[in-house]
Amino acid sequence: MGTDTEKLIMGIDPGTNFTGYAIIRTTGRNCRPTLVVSGVINMKQMESPYLKLQRIFQRVLQVIDSYHPDELAIEAPFQGKNVQSMLKLGRAQGMAMAAALQRDIPIYEYAPRKIKMSITGTGEASKEQIASLLNKFMTLPERISTLDETDAIAIAYCHHIQGNLPTSGGAKCKGWSDFVKQNPDKVI
Repeated sequence: MGTDTEKLIMGIDPGTNFTGYAIIRTTGRNCRPTLVVSGVINMKQMESPYLKLQRIFQRVLQVIDSYHPDELAIEAPFQGKNVQSMLKLGRAQGMAMAAALQRDIPIYEYAPRKIKMSITGTGEASKEQIASLLNKFMTLPERISTLDETDAIAIAYCHHIQGNLPTSGGAKCKGWSDFVKQNPDKVI
């Protein structure tokens, strides 16, 4: 990414009752991202699991068509004990991915632990800790009231960080403290 290249990254936190979405704008390698839009697709009152899936697909496609993100970052389903819950979550994720594929948007998946590590430096952070730290990395409006929305912002921010990590042509980081030393502009 060049020094003045603008990129819109869409983050999706898939869920069967609430799906969070966010789009952040980044400009250049050492930029402080800005939030373009965020929200939650609320399907709590819907009874049909198939209509919930349709709603996820339609709403994600609407946001894509309104803002034209360059890339989509989505939380990968985590391995849990309840197979039915994992199946439902995978279906919700699939609908968001299908919407992105409909518009030829590249998709990047991140495990929940990777997202937490990117934001907080630990894979054990709570959703509340992530929400609190995001305010240090970017200016967020006070109206963000759900953790699903905050998680979507965190997923987009994680993708931004991962895209700006040193590659084989740059310096290698040997851990979190080394990353902080090499990237003081990314850690506040």
